[in-house]
Amino acid sequence: MADNFNYKHLHYFWVVATEGSIARAADKLFITPQTISGQLSMLEERIGQPLFDRVGRRLRLTETGRLVLRYADEIFELGKELNDVLRGAPLVGTSEFIISAASALPKTIVYKILEPALNLSKDLSILCKEGPVETILGELAVHEVDMVLTDTPLSSAYSIKAYNHYLGQSSLTFFASPDLAKQLSGTFPACLNDQPILLPTKQYAVRQLFDKWCQDSNIFPIVRGQYDDSALMKSFGRAGFGIFFMPSIIEQEVVESFGVEIIGSLSEITQKFYAISAERKVTHPAVAAICSTARDIIFN
Repeated sequence: MADNFNYKHLHYFWVVATEGSIARAADKLFITPQTISGQLSMLEERIGQPLFDRVGRRLRLTETGRLVLRYADEIFELGKELNDVLRGAPLVGTSEFIISAASALPKTIVYKILEPALNLSKDLSILCKEGPVETILGELAVHEVDMVLTDTPLSSAYSIKAYNHYLGQSSLTFFASPDLAKQLSGTFPACLNDQPILLPTKQYAVRQLFDKWCQDSNIFPIVRGQYDDSALMKSFGRAGFGIFFMPSIIEQEVVESFGVEIIGSLSEITQKFYAISAERKVTHPAVAAICSTARDIIFN
């Protein structure tokens, strides 16, 4: 492909793709269908691959066409935003940073991760939401949030254009109420056998790792509860309903806040943490501050 990309050709392609046909695109652009067809052919020649498959009278995007469309969406949305700014329209959301955190992440860790963004500017307002992994990734896909915090990295299973930014990892510490801790026999982790345990739901990566570790280690606790919300799980654990685990980097906070005892630590399983954003290379100052501080201070 030549270095000088023809954005007029790209704009014609974008309108055809969004309108669904050359005829509708021609009506919108006030030019002839023949002109658009010629421009599309020139763009395909420049790229070296077809952008559409012709199925009867319909156009269907090829894989290359879908890739080009994703970038074209961003290019022309930025162009519209620039035009609005130059005309004096205020930028929407410049002072608001919207984050969705997976419900199962401990709130203490979420706070530690987000704190650097709050210190960037007094004008920055953080809107923090939480929910199941699929829900918060869906919010990112439709640009309702700027960043997602989760222990489950984005994979090809999700048709979302976004990027994982690894923050760090932590081993796991297991806790029990004082009364339950007294009932445990044997050394850790064998003492987990046949004992009640409270776990995150199976959508979270750390739960999947724990289940596999139990199988490999021939350790079989009794699952008494599964939770989307880490705070709720800790509350049930404090009440003595079962053993539960949290990342070791917050073990002291858990002991002090919930009055539970540490019964053991497990280094074979680590809970990894990710910030997921629409940026491949982090440029948003709040996301950059979060990623840098998490790697250098929280998970060092």
